Amino acid sequence: MFQNRADAGRQLARKLDRYANREGVLVLGIPRGGVPVAFEVAQALHAPLDILLVRKLGVPGQRELAMGAIASGGARILNQRLIAELGVTEKQVAETIAAQEAELQRREELYRGVRPGIPIQRRIIILVDDGIATGSSMLAAIEALRTLQPKKIVVAVPIAPTHAEADIGSIADEFICLDQPESFFGIGQFYQDFSQTEDLEVRALLERSAGTFAGAHKPKERGAA
Repeated sequence: MFQNRADAGRQLARKLDRYANREGVLVLGIPRGGVPVAFEVAQALHAPLDILLVRKLGVPGQRELAMGAIASGGARILNQRLIAELGVTEKQVAETIAAQEAELQRREELYRGVRPGIPIQRRIIILVDDGIATGSSMLAAIEALRTLQPKKIVVAVPIAPTHAEADIGSIADEFICLDQPESFFGIGQFYQDFSQTEDLEVRALLERSAGTFAGAHKPKERGAA
């Protein structure tokens, strides 16, 4: 049981100590709830912090069915087989992407302000959320992140169901989770305080981290992970 997201982040950071003080490491939090966890990880590792926003591309008329996803930094994935099977037109795909890109941009500006995102390419990415439930959002995040050519993707979460390691570990380079209980009904059951993370808190944490690591955006690491 974690006291709150900050406590979960501090505990998670201890499992990631081999990445502390390493150039080229970037911690990405998935808004909103993943950002307080990621902030504590970034502080403990002395690494910069940024966000990874992911937007599902829903099939027209079946919005819950994903035909792809887009993410921060221009990442885009499309399930061409599903698009062809359902007869989704190029125009419909383009309209869906445009709508979700606009929403992604709105949220980027809300959380990050005018500050640009930190480059992903050739970095060791530690991708953090406050937990994994179904895993669908995390899988989309990883797949989209791959298109930005990071050096390595490490998924790090405090809590997840037992199937997560097989699901996530199969496409991430490394999967770190503090607990995978057999009895899992939802992420919130493992937190004493699982109150909603507000937009202003996300922005404030990013600003605090940016002030600390203003000159740490350019990776210099040359060794292998």
